[in-house]
Amino acid sequence: MNDLLDLRELVEDFFLYVQVNAVEIYNEFSLQHELGIFLRERISGYRIQFERNVSYFTTDTKTIKKEIDITIFNEEKSERYAIELKCPLNGQYPEQMYSFVKDIKFMEELRSRGFTKTVAIAFVSDRPFYEGRNNEGIYKFFREEYSVYGSIFKPTGVGKNKDYITLSGRYDFSWQDLSEGRKYYIIEI
Repeated sequence: MNDLLDLRELVEDFFLYVQVNAVEIYNEFSLQHELGIFLRERISGYRIQFERNVSYFTTDTKTIKKEIDITIFNEEKSERYAIELKCPLNGQYPEQMYSFVKDIKFMEELRSRGFTKTVAIAFVSDRPFYEGRNNEGIYKFFREEYSVYGSIFKPTGVGKNKDYITLSGRYDFSWQDLSEGRKYYIIEI
């Protein structure tokens, strides 16, 4: 399958554009739509859609999530790209980190169902996502190792240390600085 789009480069260009043009990203919805608008201005010959159900692309819909934040695909759907976004605002650091892992797993599942390329993006404004004194459990992946892999257990609430997500691959990443203490990572699957 031809991979005509460099998703990572497009997303990095988007964050540069956000910084240079002081684009306001104030929640996940604004991130999703600003990125979608940016992609539509730079990509031709593809459809760019929001919150598309997995069933639009495959009959194998047994996935960890059902809706894809942003999809990019050609008319025949022979080239399909997916982007999952997280932009947490209200603390809940370990739970949100677990949501990051869930997005990565979802992107793995879409790749195994024929997507050309997928990316998971986290955009954060709070330091505890990327540094802190506690580097045990789920924190080690995002604060110390900067790599997500293996079985990762639910860190809090119902199912704590019982429910888990197992990733097929190992995904190294680095937190990229934006401005005003904001950081993001891009994990390509």
